Amino acid sequence: MSTVALAVTDGMLHFELSVAHEVFDSAPVGVAGPWYDVAVCGSAAVQVGRFRLEPDHGLDQLPGADTVIVPAWADVDEEPPADLVDAVRTAHEAGARVASLCTGAFVLAAAGLLDGRRATTHWAHTDVLAARYPKAEVDPDVLYVDNGSVLTSAGKAAALDLCLHLVRLDRGSSVANAVARRLVVPPHRAGGQAQFVAAPVPARDDHPLADLLPWAVDRLDQPLTVEDLARQARMSSRNLGRHFRAATGTTPLQWLLTQRIRRAQELLETTDTGIDTIATATGMGTATTLRRHFNRTIGVPPDTYRRTFRSGSPRRPGG
Repeated sequence: MSTVALAVTDGMLHFELSVAHEVFDSAPVGVAGPWYDVAVCGSAAVQVGRFRLEPDHGLDQLPGADTVIVPAWADVDEEPPADLVDAVRTAHEAGARVASLCTGAFVLAAAGLLDGRRATTHWAHTDVLAARYPKAEVDPDVLYVDNGSVLTSAGKAAALDLCLHLVRLDRGSSVANAVARRLVVPPHRAGGQAQFVAAPVPARDDHPLADLLPWAVDRLDQPLTVEDLARQARMSSRNLGRHFRAATGTTPLQWLLTQRIRRAQELLETTDTGIDTIATATGMGTATTLRRHFNRTIGVPPDTYRRTFRSGSPRRPGG
């Protein structure tokens, strides 16, 4: 029987903790053989959101677990408790597989487990994680990252994706699918699938790109070039590139592609418009081009994405 230890302390969020407990504590109907042995470990009674929780064991039990899961940490501006960080580090050194859910990645980072490793967390906190722990390779655009002995997930629903991924690794796809059926959720979303969020724009009204970005977003159906953007911003293409890199972390063309993909996502989620029409509306030109860029960026084809968000919705020819 595999032991899963949930590491808890004051300041954890209850959703991710509940997700992990729900996945690993109860075997789905029809699954034979032993299931996971789940232990809730903490140094004392903890406040988890509005709920008070009595752990089963102390944090000193983490090194004896096969898998240690660190739920979301509520305040990323606050340092996680030293005893929790030490216990998580010791568990990993003892051979435990350690996984964080959402902002639990900050605990793993404080323990040094993300140094030199690719990792993710909720998109709203990836910049903070990367700035505070520069040795970690933070990827803001994925649902979860599996490094073998260290795993991290994005927020909320992605925490469930990672837990199901762990079950799939341990017990196979059929068992993971049985868990997903019990929870009434899709059985599998690949970790490389992007977090479904809108790309940020500069917050300051006086930023050099503040007027340009909305202007470009309103014209995604047009074949915009870097020169078009630079002309509209009244600056050189080179200067535009510097401002884009500073504000968005990417190039003007990559930013444009991201906006086109986001617009395609919105249309796939909210309309029955065919793929050919969406390709035209987003400036992709052809359905083939849209499918190629969408699959590479999001990790699934447009048709699969639509089925996920609009299950059962009719599709027109070309969709």
